[in-house]
Amino acid sequence: MPNGIHKNPQYGLRIPKKTMDKLKYIAEYNGRSANKEIEQLILQHIRQWEKTNGPIVFDD
Repeated sequence: MPNGIHKNPQYGLRIPKKTMDKLKYIAEYNGRSANKEIEQLILQHIRQWEKTNGPIVFDD
């Protein structure tokens, strides 16, 4: 992708170093980057939320 143009939005996350180190350890164990590990955790959370509360629907 040319000069920093990304298809997906970016979000700056600030978490304690020890937490990030643990996340990186888990990500490496799972064969993922820290970014992909966070993405998987978010998707898991969304699935659980929608299972309990119903689908999140946006009018496009």
